[in-house]
Amino acid sequence: MRVTQGMLNNQLLRNLNTNLSRLEVLQNQMATGKRINKPSDDPVGLSFALRYRSELVSNEQYQRNVDSATSWLEYTDKLISETNDVLQRARELAVQGANGTNSDESMEALAMEVEQLYEQLVNIGNSQFNGKYVFNGQKTDQPPYDMATAKLLGTADPDTGKILFEIGTGITIPVNISGKELFGANDATNPNAFQVLEELRSALMNHNQSDVNTVLGKLDNVLDNAMSKWAEVGARSNRVELMKNRLDNENINIQTLLSKAEDADLAEVMINLKMEENIYQASLSTGARIIRPTLVDFLR
Repeated sequence: MRVTQGMLNNQLLRNLNTNLSRLEVLQNQMATGKRINKPSDDPVGLSFALRYRSELVSNEQYQRNVDSATSWLEYTDKLISETNDVLQRARELAVQGANGTNSDESMEALAMEVEQLYEQLVNIGNSQFNGKYVFNGQKTDQPPYDMATAKLLGTADPDTGKILFEIGTGITIPVNISGKELFGANDATNPNAFQVLEELRSALMNHNQSDVNTVLGKLDNVLDNAMSKWAEVGARSNRVELMKNRLDNENINIQTLLSKAEDADLAEVMINLKMEENIYQASLSTGARIIRPTLVDFLR
């Protein structure tokens, strides 16, 4: 087959373009630090990278959910601690009021302090976190208790709906405790914390030591229930903390897999880039010798 000068020129241009294409790929890898910059670079690797990116986004959302759940549980823990302080102080006053040596004035002073404790407990029951009422279940836009009616029988109990946070794939955890669970139901046979405080105030105001002794037992029941819910919140907090550690580890693992799938080995890229530059320079040098002869050169 006859090889013409035009064929040599065309082949030279094709080879130069091929060399330039390889240079472009390596320069893109060096500039971006990524081995995959377009689907054609590695279709299989790209599918893995996209999957890892999707898992990473989901994992980061779970981490944000864990942070929100932790904040809610920590605030609830603080409120239950305050509730326990109020009830413990009420019990101290009840024990003091059960002492037969108290004067009428002392009993009335104790009753006035119990009234203040009642108001404080209602304020705790109406606490808000980020603008949401903590102890009213899913009805977070409505206060669960009213200062005037919380102590009365027949008052509606707070909502008992659960606020659930998804902290992992298929894993949800309730972060709230309803007022009915913490303070008790509005029940004549088993009065809630507000009714117990009102009974204590009334007994002290009426100088009735027998009734004060009766209320002491009810106070103990309310305190035991509060301690039980405090332990429950603590258990949930521990589980959320374990999930946080797990998600942190998964995040590191997914990022490692993603890096292996799409990141370039810069040392290898630099070596290959230098090699391709030498090849390109050699191609230009060789091509200059091939296309240099002209008709004038043969007429000399």
